[in-house]
Amino acid sequence: MKKFLLTISFLIVAGFLGFAQQKPLTQLTVEEIMQEPDQFVGIMPSRPQWSRDSKSIFFMWNPSGEGFPSYHKVGLDGNNPEVIEDTSEGFPSNYQYNKDRSKIVFERSGDIFTMDVKTMTEKKITSTVARETNPTFHSDESVITFITDNNLFSIDTKTGFIKQLTNIKITDNEADRPSRTSSARDGNRAQDKWISDDQQVTSEIIREQNNRPRRFPTGAQRFFQQDQNSARMSTIELDNVSGLQLSPDGKYVSFTVRVAAENPAKNTIVPNYVTNSGYTTDIPARSKVGGDQSYREFGIYNIEADSFYILDTKQLPGITDLPDYVKDYPDRSFKKEPRKVNAGSMIWSNDGQYTIVQFSSLDNKDLWIMRLLPSSGDLIPVDRQRDEAWIGGPGVGRGMSFLPDNKTIYYQSEKSGYSHLYTHDLSNGVVKQLTSGNYEVYNPQLSNDGKTWYFTANMKHPGIRHFYSMPLKGGTPTQITSEDGHNDVTLSPDEKNLAILYSYTNRPPELFIQANKPGAAKKQVTESLQAGFKQYDWYQPEVIKFKAEDGEMVHARVYKPENPNGAGVIFVHGAGYLQNAHYGWSTYLREYMFNNMLMAKGYTVLDIDYRASSGYGRDWRTGIYRHMGGKDLSDNIDGAKLLISDYGVEPGRIGMYGGSYGGFITLFAMFNNPDVIASGAALRSVTDWAHYNHGYTSNILNTPTEDPIAYKRSSPIYFAEGLQGNLLIAHGMVDTNVHFQDVVRLAQRLIELGKDNWEMALYPVENHGFTTPSSWTDEYKRIFKLYETTIGKK
Repeated sequence: MKKFLLTISFLIVAGFLGFAQQKPLTQLTVEEIMQEPDQFVGIMPSRPQWSRDSKSIFFMWNPSGEGFPSYHKVGLDGNNPEVIEDTSEGFPSNYQYNKDRSKIVFERSGDIFTMDVKTMTEKKITSTVARETNPTFHSDESVITFITDNNLFSIDTKTGFIKQLTNIKITDNEADRPSRTSSARDGNRAQDKWISDDQQVTSEIIREQNNRPRRFPTGAQRFFQQDQNSARMSTIELDNVSGLQLSPDGKYVSFTVRVAAENPAKNTIVPNYVTNSGYTTDIPARSKVGGDQSYREFGIYNIEADSFYILDTKQLPGITDLPDYVKDYPDRSFKKEPRKVNAGSMIWSNDGQYTIVQFSSLDNKDLWIMRLLPSSGDLIPVDRQRDEAWIGGPGVGRGMSFLPDNKTIYYQSEKSGYSHLYTHDLSNGVVKQLTSGNYEVYNPQLSNDGKTWYFTANMKHPGIRHFYSMPLKGGTPTQITSEDGHNDVTLSPDEKNLAILYSYTNRPPELFIQANKPGAAKKQVTESLQAGFKQYDWYQPEVIKFKAEDGEMVHARVYKPENPNGAGVIFVHGAGYLQNAHYGWSTYLREYMFNNMLMAKGYTVLDIDYRASSGYGRDWRTGIYRHMGGKDLSDNIDGAKLLISDYGVEPGRIGMYGGSYGGFITLFAMFNNPDVIASGAALRSVTDWAHYNHGYTSNILNTPTEDPIAYKRSSPIYFAEGLQGNLLIAHGMVDTNVHFQDVVRLAQRLIELGKDNWEMALYPVENHGFTTPSSWTDEYKRIFKLYETTIGKK
């Protein structure tokens, strides 16, 4: 007994000594925190997926920190996760259930299989040289449809009879497509001229985009029986066909066709200087914003009539509407003509009574949900979401489907100001908003019995995400997860358990298992942190709110030092539409640790969810429309003023840093608010939005030829003469996202302006996201040196 007590005492003392011996944050160094994450922080679990029988969880993990993450498996007890080499048995893949969820159908190695879920017994349905994909149970569940060689087939599992449903052949002749309207546009040429005239810079062209259709291998033979009638089917000549789907009544096949841009945008190049050959090579890269864009159209093939048509989008309500911003150009004429739209999703009710299609306009202003009458091609309005900024928000335009009654669809919309869940009864036109409030709904899904909703929401606080359930017809949501922070939940197929990736502000995500019951205890499955990270007591930043100049409340994280030195630093997160002032673990793990280090050195650090950050609803999301560097910048400047008024930071001693969008804001702050921000580090920053990509930029600023006002007031290069403070520009030279050309052009502008209080750090082997510790270390040592030699001095 005495020996046992001595052992217990020793363990307790050792535990307290271990805590007491934790290193203070003042000992943090840039070299330490910029190591490979697996060597210092750890590789956290990711991609949890349940086995089909709901008895195991598969996930990616690397607890040792050596090598690469590998697949692991753990049972419902949560004990002893094990590495698995063979993922073929029981491992989740793309599959579809039948109605009562007793069977699944899936593709493996180009053949079709079914499996009895209870017994895990597999049955091979096809065995051919050709590749069969996209297997789906038809409304008659003895029939399975699949795609091969770009055509739709069905197989009767009772008889083995296979029938070809379409006979599509690829073609290069755009004119052969019936009911297709197209108008020649010179958008790309005008955009190229705009850039050339405005910047006096001509982009080197590496090649034109290749929009040729995918060719199928020749000589492939199919060894299955076809319906004799298929030989007499008309040949449909189309290219870039996808999404073939048989209607529940078996009368129609729906599909989408990709229409290539008439004047495809020119691609740019990114020179690569450090190569194996010793010669400079060119990396083919994206095009710039503007120019003609490709889009998709819906097609319907009538099996009995052996004919097809392309849906006529001129039927869409408001298809000729002009955007509000045209009012800013009274000297220009704008022609009201049908806009180009992109085909989204098409869904059929299980009983075949209703067909719903979704379209979005290429100018990003409209989202339509329409009822289709497949026999005629007529479109009947169901819902139109119009946003004079741009359509977006969690789940908007995604996840639309039917309820079990086969007459009601559900979807998400921001019409209330936040992304919420709605239903629309097609039989009577009744629309119902199921969730409401100043919060966002993420990833709603129906229970297996169709009686309950499951979803994640930031209902409790914009920076806290919990998992909820709610009755089918709406009502008060029930919170299932308990611990505040970020709960990323994957529900088991039998809906009895949750796999949760849970994190908090100072705790990276780990995998937990919890019963699907409100308040149930969760069990931790993984422990991923490495010794280096665990030796420090990481700071839990306070999440605060402050009032912006326009009266809006802005959320932020603040790092308050024990011994402030009178200086402050603002970290600006990237991506624009991203949330970082929350109660979960930040994806900016290096910046989180660097902020801890700055705080330990006496700097008060502020991390702001400025205008356009996610999690705060539609008005916040679109607060930068047509003016990047407007409210997003002023929110950060208001944060700097808060540091002075509430945290004892001295005027003239505030720095700023951030990457990508954060680098852009840093440049703008240095150019437009030199009286507030004294020193800034702009990392991989956009300097001119006319040179960024189309998908992101056209949402927010339209295009340079259509809306030059928006680009001129949103691009830092036009405001470089305002630089007074100390500026560090850092950029990877093989950045294929924000091109190195951006900062080269800005450097030339600063030279021409005679500015001498800036420097540039170049990283020859780095893309947009750095991958080598030496580059991370060099970059952040320069940032720290900038602060220590400028704002850090009293």
